[in-house]
Amino acid sequence: MAENKDYYAILGVSRDASADEIKKAFRKMSKKYHPDLNHEPGAEEKFKEVNEAYQVLSDDQKKANYDQYGSADGPMGGGGFGGAGGAGGDFGGFGGGFDDIFSSFFGGGQQGATRTQPRAGADLQYRLDLTFEEAVFGKTTEIAYNRQGRCHVCSGSGAANGEQPVTCSKCHGRGFVTIQRNTPLGVMQTRATCDVCNGTGKEIKNKCTNCHGSGVENERHTIEVTVPAGVDDGQQMRLDNAGEAGKNGAPFGDLYVVFRVAPSNKYVRDGADILMDLDVSFAQAALGDEVKADTVHGAVQLKIPAGTQSGTKMRLRGKGAPRLQSTGTGDQIVTVRIHTPKHLNQKQKDALMEFAAASGQSVKPHESTLFDKVRDAFNKK
Repeated sequence: MAENKDYYAILGVSRDASADEIKKAFRKMSKKYHPDLNHEPGAEEKFKEVNEAYQVLSDDQKKANYDQYGSADGPMGGGGFGGAGGAGGDFGGFGGGFDDIFSSFFGGGQQGATRTQPRAGADLQYRLDLTFEEAVFGKTTEIAYNRQGRCHVCSGSGAANGEQPVTCSKCHGRGFVTIQRNTPLGVMQTRATCDVCNGTGKEIKNKCTNCHGSGVENERHTIEVTVPAGVDDGQQMRLDNAGEAGKNGAPFGDLYVVFRVAPSNKYVRDGADILMDLDVSFAQAALGDEVKADTVHGAVQLKIPAGTQSGTKMRLRGKGAPRLQSTGTGDQIVTVRIHTPKHLNQKQKDALMEFAAASGQSVKPHESTLFDKVRDAFNKK
């Protein structure tokens, strides 16, 4: 963990923020800077910083160390010496006396004790692929993914035959044991994770044969997802308690569903608006016409005013996508493109020559030669 960072400022919370406030702030900041959603320079580093801050402030022991010493690793973590009382003091700033200073060199500290506390399960992420139309209108579907769930045999207790774990007989529920060592400096005390309960503080006499005492098992989990109408590529939604199982009775983590929307060969999204090009002939653009225009809501009749120029944009109100987390629907923006035919019959050529003459233009048509045709065929490859 990097030190000399204000983790509270990184998450945008006060130093007396509750655990729920810290978790909500983390979710908001991680969504803002997630590399899948934010491609700006520095976003990935900011995301890592936010995650680092949450890992410290969501852990009671690390948070206590950080608040007191400026380091999640405690007094010897390199984050300053807090309230040390000077060279002749009693080392009160190190939080527990002279022996505790040396315990960090032998794997000590109180890390083992944190295992006895409830810990929420890990959050998971799932990518859900959608067609262009599915993203516009939404859908309800089932997804399946692998996760660590509570053991179905022991219901997460880790014990067999309906028994309940009891307080560890060796560490008495602390999750760690104190070890004394004789050194040239005298007798030193260190703390180590209890080898009987593995730091949980609970001892299981008869372990579940399915999960072997862990309380969790790998499972294929299925859940129904309602995709809201109007989602766009890269957006995500959170499903509470659909992540992995928590420890020591804590709740499940969350599942983040990230949407990937396939491109359309006809439409392009611009927020709630949908963009589309529409080809019309020169005669339709010059004289005006009423043509059929496709939309995701069905075909509509679109009036092309006389004298319409190529590139003219026309708006179809309410023919776009629903506005996510808001009311109303976007529009469809139709860009008119005047289509120039590549092949004309003689009657069409004569009509165009007459049009040119009536416009006072002298046109010398260029007829494709065999060389031109070979060249064009080669350029297509």
